[in-house]
Amino acid sequence: MPDSVVPSPLTSQDAAPPSRLINLVRGWPAPSLFPIPLLQRATAATLANPDIANSAFAYGPDPGHEPLRRALAEWLTSFYGPAGGGSKISYKRIAITGGASQSLGNILSVYSDPEWTRKIWLVAPAYFLSFRIFEDAGFANFGDRQKMVAVPEDDEGVDVESLRRHIEECEKRAQKEGDHTPGVKPSRPWAKIYKHIIYCVPTFANPSSRTTSLKRRKELVRCARDFDALVVCDDVYDFLSFPTNEKQMEKQQGGTDKASLPRPVDLDRTIDGGTERAGADGFGNVVSNGSFTKIGGPGLRCGWIEGTEKFAFGIAETGTTKSGGAPSQLVSTFMADLLETGDLQNHVLSVLQPAYARRFFKMVSAIEKYLLPLGATMPQSERQVAGGYFIWISLPGHLLSTDVVQRAKIDQNVVVAPGEMFQIPGDESEVNRFQRQIRLCFAWEDEDQLSEGVMRLGKVIQELLKEAPQKGLQHKTESSQNRESVEKFW
Repeated sequence: MPDSVVPSPLTSQDAAPPSRLINLVRGWPAPSLFPIPLLQRATAATLANPDIANSAFAYGPDPGHEPLRRALAEWLTSFYGPAGGGSKISYKRIAITGGASQSLGNILSVYSDPEWTRKIWLVAPAYFLSFRIFEDAGFANFGDRQKMVAVPEDDEGVDVESLRRHIEECEKRAQKEGDHTPGVKPSRPWAKIYKHIIYCVPTFANPSSRTTSLKRRKELVRCARDFDALVVCDDVYDFLSFPTNEKQMEKQQGGTDKASLPRPVDLDRTIDGGTERAGADGFGNVVSNGSFTKIGGPGLRCGWIEGTEKFAFGIAETGTTKSGGAPSQLVSTFMADLLETGDLQNHVLSVLQPAYARRFFKMVSAIEKYLLPLGATMPQSERQVAGGYFIWISLPGHLLSTDVVQRAKIDQNVVVAPGEMFQIPGDESEVNRFQRQIRLCFAWEDEDQLSEGVMRLGKVIQELLKEAPQKGLQHKTESSQNRESVEKFW
């Protein structure tokens, strides 16, 4: 690209890289936003009550600490109520977990079989640390065995038409091969084996930052019902939402206490007769995977699943829970206090949502100033509601993320996540290629470093655009090296 068509406010490349590292890879909450004073109060109050304290240090009931389940049901009803049909969510639909990752492992343990379950359909680009959980459950891709398959996204989110088409083809092959009976796990009255597992982040997706539309969410639920599939939704970013209109955000002096869209699990409960419709088995076809990690802190290791009462009971019957007791029993008592007093809800509304909105606005402003003039693009740039932690960037021209990531670290001391990190391992299809994308996180770094980090990234992109047009194609084999180089910054 000629210099004359690269409009940019960037100065020429510095002779030496800046001394301060800026980490736009790490998808963690900023420590300054941890609710430590709130947890200190809740911990003291809980442990001062002998009745609660004694149960807190015991094994706990299999479904989890009941006061937390009830408090969560009230909050979820309030937050999703208008969008989700307005009906009250029963606490019996909820089981407490050790966080979203542990929960995903338990879901696969109870509701999948590495032989009978045909495929794991992952909406791509996908959360890269989920891959090993699926592989540990017996779904690794190797040789001719293709168990994990990429499903594309577009500007409406999950491409359900493509998903449906590929599941239909998969079912035809299975019928032809006589694949009719579960292969590994015995029949258990509290569980079932789904033929397909669909994994997605429907709201503020990691990494693509896309939100799936209401129309597509309904289509996804109906697709799952048609093919005996379970949709596992990581709904961990839903509470971190805010309007994309900065003036509106300032005017309302806080975030929003209502979801703008129903979750797929809400739709499964309400549309076309819901989960108790004629012919349904009561397990449902969607589970919502929730966590206190993004709204409290990762060290809490506490979360929940919501599904049908029958589904939640099955999760509570997991072997690790039957042996070890309720996950996160001690922390559950603290979180119950935070919800019952309204402290956590207020923290989300008055601290987290405004803080992440400011960070989002700063990063987007910098992207518009330093990256878009170079030809970079963002998905769903016209949406009215944003949130989560991430922004997905498609690079301009011929550039590959391997080159950008490498040069950004060496020349500008800024680290970003290459798109290849989010490709499903072993899937060689075209929809699973993200060599020209990068992910930026606005949650971890200090607010005043976000614009600086994007500016540095812009310098790198500008310099690469000035170089030989085909130079970016020389490093295709370095993607695994590139991933290793950023692992320490996760």
